[in-house]
Amino acid sequence: MKLSHAVRRTSAALAVGAMSLGLVTVTGGAAQAVASCTGNVSVYGTLADGRLTYSAIEPNTGDRVKTLIGPNLGFTPKAMATLNFNTVLVTSTAGDLYRVDVQTNNTSLGLAGVVKIWDGGWTFDKMVYDGAGHLYGTVDGQLHQYLVSQDKPSGSAHIGQHVVIDTGFVLKTLAAAGDDRIIASTSDGRLLSYKINRVGDWDRAVLKTSGWSAVDSLSSPGGGLYYGRTNGGMYWYHDADPTDGDGSDIAYHPNDPVDASGWTQSLLSAYANNCAYVPPAPPTSVQGGTIYRSEVMTRARDWYNRNVQYSQSAYASDIDGDHSYRTDCSGFVSMAWHLTSSLTTATLPGAGTQISKADLRPGDALNSSGEGHVVLFAGWKDQDAGTFYYYSEGSPSSDMNYSSANVYSGTIDSHPASSYIALRYDKIA
Repeated sequence: MKLSHAVRRTSAALAVGAMSLGLVTVTGGAAQAVASCTGNVSVYGTLADGRLTYSAIEPNTGDRVKTLIGPNLGFTPKAMATLNFNTVLVTSTAGDLYRVDVQTNNTSLGLAGVVKIWDGGWTFDKMVYDGAGHLYGTVDGQLHQYLVSQDKPSGSAHIGQHVVIDTGFVLKTLAAAGDDRIIASTSDGRLLSYKINRVGDWDRAVLKTSGWSAVDSLSSPGGGLYYGRTNGGMYWYHDADPTDGDGSDIAYHPNDPVDASGWTQSLLSAYANNCAYVPPAPPTSVQGGTIYRSEVMTRARDWYNRNVQYSQSAYASDIDGDHSYRTDCSGFVSMAWHLTSSLTTATLPGAGTQISKADLRPGDALNSSGEGHVVLFAGWKDQDAGTFYYYSEGSPSSDMNYSSANVYSGTIDSHPASSYIALRYDKIA
């Protein structure tokens, strides 16, 4: 049985919609995101002697509710991915793939069976399931992807469409953070996020540039909740928006860990579809006032979806229909920032502060007053390489554009990248 891309997405959406709500909030500004969880976060693990473990964590507080120790799996585990609340895939050091069926994890951890579903070939050092149909594994720096079409897969009939996404995935830890979304830490302490688009096409952002080198295991039930083990202690984090490739909104709980010690499992794997990301209600700014990045991007997409025609003399309304802005490149950015008037590339710097190009975040701008052009930064494609996505009101021949370029080299919307400065609106939240 094979599932189409659309069916896979629809099934995942229905599963999220059916969830009972357990809300995880992040303190701070208005319109914060929440994680919608079915209940306690489920984390399976294996001890050094091969026994399976199950831990439940309360998502709102990070408190561990219970830990249960089950029977020996009968083989030496190497990598693990949790498909659902009672199905775990585990590879052996011999390269075989097993399906572990959990009968109960209430007051004791009992198994309905351990079934070998694949003989040989499963040599991944890390393996994760995204909760929406895709199983990922890394080996020798390659990222592999499979489509899982059954809740209880029984071999190649239900785990197929194998592809190698790309090379260069040399990672210390790996976790699935949502539908085709992966987070990972590296030996040099970075925290990375990936959005897998297709073979050879993926986006990578650096959530944190340092501080994660001690994390030796990383798990996520989705919804922006991350669990990292450091020196046997389990710590929890919440990313207010796990889809934006921005780590500045990750809340840490260093003084309130899940446990300060005791997590000695050789493998750990969270049920990836346990929680879902719930976008906040879009905040509404006033003209010339503080504006959230999410609203900047919503306003920008409105003009893009309307394909507002380029003109240096015409005006078009914003998404609210309350104000009009000049329909050229700087008028577009003025509209996205909800300024009181349409500025020019010469006057836009007066509304913002120059930042490093490496620090660009969605809603910032790249402005070239010398070339007379400006684009709105929409997110990183590969932050390490400097490639990014942008919106622009391009020219009479192209009108609204959504494209990618490199902040350091080549051209950005037909103008030299070296001519641009990175600009952050002074009232962006």
